[in-house]
Amino acid sequence: MEDLKRIAGEAAASLVNDGMVIGLGTGSTVRYAILEIGRRVKEGMEIVGIPTSKATEQLARSLGIPLGTLEDYEEIDLTIDGADEVDEDLDLIKGRGGALFREKVVAKSSQNVVIVVDEGKLVPTLGTKAPLPVEVVPFSVPYCMRKIKKLGIKPKLRMSDGHPYITDNGNNILDCDAGPIADKVGMEKSLKEITGVVESGLFIGIARRVYVGTKGGLKILERE
Repeated sequence: MEDLKRIAGEAAASLVNDGMVIGLGTGSTVRYAILEIGRRVKEGMEIVGIPTSKATEQLARSLGIPLGTLEDYEEIDLTIDGADEVDEDLDLIKGRGGALFREKVVAKSSQNVVIVVDEGKLVPTLGTKAPLPVEVVPFSVPYCMRKIKKLGIKPKLRMSDGHPYITDNGNNILDCDAGPIADKVGMEKSLKEITGVVESGLFIGIARRVYVGTKGGLKILERE
């Protein structure tokens, strides 16, 4: 599986050119892209990275990748990120790494978003394999859970070492068992209307291309 992740990550890194502002995603597959970008920076390529999490920031700094913020750069040329699921429309579920809010802000600030995954992340319908992460303000957790249950979804508070998981923004995550999502646009709207929900892990209409590592090599999917 790691070989498939490496195939996708390193291939996407080849899209990065001198002078670009690059959104640096979070996760095990995009890590290979960041490692490759770091190698090219050491060879003299000049870029600026905008990290989507503290973990990615630490990795990028360790590789000598110059970093900036959304305050410094109004627009990002290219974001490379991972996903938990990719459907046939190239829509996504993201958030297993806990960085979904920052990932969506960076993606929305980008001219081009390329997703890197292994072939196991491809699904016919979102919600087939992965839970849907929803980031919520800690005070609102009980309220949000009640409201989400009324949507026919089963939310579960994400835990870490016996305590509620805390995102880089100081929030909690509800991992929601939604099952196959027939109306992803409607689901996104309903979740975002709940007071206390910061962001959902549904990324609809955002990815332009998906680089897939398969046992037969690299596969590139493009939005029509």
